[in-house]
Amino acid sequence: MSSTMSEKILARASGKEKVEAGDIIIANIDVAMTHDLTGPLAVESFEKIGVDKVWDPSKIVIPFDHQVPADSIDSANNHIIMRRFVEKQNIENFYDVNAGVCHQILPELGHVVPGEVIVGADSHTCTHGALGAFSTGIGSTDMAMVFAEGNLWFKVPETNRFEITGELNENVYAKDVILNIIGQIGADGSTYKACEFAGDTVRDMSVSDRMVLCNMAIEMGGKTGLVEPDKKTIEYVEKRSKKPYKIFKTDLNADSLNIIDIDVSDLEPQVACPNNVDNVKAVSEVDQEIDQVFLGSCTNGRISDLRDAAKILKGKQIVKGTRMLVIPASKEVYSKALDEGLIRIFVDAGALVSAPCCGPCLGGHTGIIGPGEVSLSTSNRNFKGRQGSPDGKVYLSSAAVAAASAIEGRIVAPE
Repeated sequence: MSSTMSEKILARASGKEKVEAGDIIIANIDVAMTHDLTGPLAVESFEKIGVDKVWDPSKIVIPFDHQVPADSIDSANNHIIMRRFVEKQNIENFYDVNAGVCHQILPELGHVVPGEVIVGADSHTCTHGALGAFSTGIGSTDMAMVFAEGNLWFKVPETNRFEITGELNENVYAKDVILNIIGQIGADGSTYKACEFAGDTVRDMSVSDRMVLCNMAIEMGGKTGLVEPDKKTIEYVEKRSKKPYKIFKTDLNADSLNIIDIDVSDLEPQVACPNNVDNVKAVSEVDQEIDQVFLGSCTNGRISDLRDAAKILKGKQIVKGTRMLVIPASKEVYSKALDEGLIRIFVDAGALVSAPCCGPCLGGHTGIIGPGEVSLSTSNRNFKGRQGSPDGKVYLSSAAVAAASAIEGRIVAPE
């Protein structure tokens, strides 16, 4: 009866004793999330179904994060559509323009616990697997069916388990680890597979760092990212949530399990080069001037990232000709950064600090780049046109590399 973590969670959610990779199942959904960008299509599709009420308003979470505050008439209209839906359906878990990025506030505000099935109309919903949930992105029309029925079909995935070992060198972070893994196995190396992150290195990581790993599982084709719950997970969850939870772990002799060993002992700071996330090089191999630095997003906009960057920027100046945009991932992160004096460090260094939101990550809001410009970003994607002009270029890095590069005006590793 050996099974992977994903198989066990999906078996519970589908009311079965056991499921195997390749099975098609109908799973009950514990949390359904959509936001201001993908929500309007979900609402439109839901209304076409002809159902008056959603299956369970207490299990739906709707944050505004992608285009907040509204930057156009279209985005303002999207907000109106969603606010009306929230009111009509009595959805309590609604977070307006001041809350922060969906993938940060869901775990922060206690909506995620181990053993759940979580779906979101956003591809980086896999982030929440860091707390031991099966969490994945779905389309807006699929979300409409979840609103109506409370369940969704899944093909049970196989699992790639990354056994990560080795002590990280100074100025090497979880972002460097996941970029390196994606660079090794490729953008399609885990297509429709659950990506488990395990090993001594992961056990030593904070919950925030584990979120970085799971957030980018989708960038190698993963269906979800997962970390087995441990003491750190339970402490994080019980501090923030009163929901019951169940811990599942992978049996290492499960038939659908593929173990990949990763040694990070000699890992250098990494950067993903245009225009693909798997085009990864050591920072020492990259010689590139930059126009903009973006510190933020659901990947690296947490308080630990802001601390890492502030430590490097303190008492220094962002070089003339390079601009830096700092966007905390949530209201909670912003408040902590204020209390710790990090915002003052960023402002004194010459950075522009904005309110919690997705910012330039989606290429449709605050801080997009123009033709020929180069952005160094702590976000998760660098496809052509991802942060604005298709004639611009986007590189991806850790918060520490981003801060050091802002001082130099070119991509460098911290000293």
